[in-house]
Amino acid sequence: MANILVTGSNGQIGTELQYLAKHFPDFTFTFVDVVDLDITDANAVYDFVNSGDYNYIINCAAYTAVDKAEEDEKLAYEVNAMGAKNIAQAAVIRNIQVIHISTDYVYHNGLDRPLLESDPTNPQSVYASTKLQGDQMVQMMLPSSMIIRTSWVYSSFGHNFVKTMLRLGKERDSLGIVADQIGTPTYAYDLAKAMLEIISKMENGDLVSGKMQGIFHYSNEGETHWADFAKKIFELENINCKVNEIETKDYPLPAARPPYSLLDKSKIKETFDLEIPNWEDSLATCLELLREKNMG
Repeated sequence: MANILVTGSNGQIGTELQYLAKHFPDFTFTFVDVVDLDITDANAVYDFVNSGDYNYIINCAAYTAVDKAEEDEKLAYEVNAMGAKNIAQAAVIRNIQVIHISTDYVYHNGLDRPLLESDPTNPQSVYASTKLQGDQMVQMMLPSSMIIRTSWVYSSFGHNFVKTMLRLGKERDSLGIVADQIGTPTYAYDLAKAMLEIISKMENGDLVSGKMQGIFHYSNEGETHWADFAKKIFELENINCKVNEIETKDYPLPAARPPYSLLDKSKIKETFDLEIPNWEDSLATCLELLREKNMG
């Protein structure tokens, strides 16, 4: 019986973990968000972690307002770097396995082939640099930790690109969407499920000790850019909105976006024998769920 603490439980991945919890009856879950536990408070984290007999901590808590972080560097650093460190520091004392969620933004390294976990990092924004610092602090405090870097996360919960496109596509005749940033969307449900499957395999003795260690990539399979992502949303939902492909320079934002962040998933697939759905299939699943929610 694994006892799992999930931080940042009201975010997209955290909410998907809450949704999935009922499908993993052998696990006991504790879900906390900032109102329950402020991860920037080291003493609070230590006390909370020590108050429960946790085997795993999945840290989904993060400052993810990418552009706002450029003006709010202090809070982004406290949450993404020091908050992650506080969790790792509390976990090491109790010998708890940590899974820490990170981002493709840390790379931004000019490579134009699927990125490997061993590739050089080169963060170009406050968000990216604070997330990388968090990764490094977690690994320094807790070498046995598992860091999962993901990209373009969306869900039927929360605010994300898919929901924004659904809204704007119905309001406007055309939209200009960036077409020179290459990557793959990640359906938060798929990532949440993969993490729980990995824990299940560990608990069932299907994995040797130490496998859940190091940096791993997870996104859905396939390759696209934001404009094609939008086109697929409109196609699947029969929304008559023209997508005009534009370049990043035509839509300047405070924080730099990586032009190429397609993640190589070989390591996580081979290590844990995972099958990862194609992004188009997962998008269709998410849109169907959103339709059902709207009908309900």
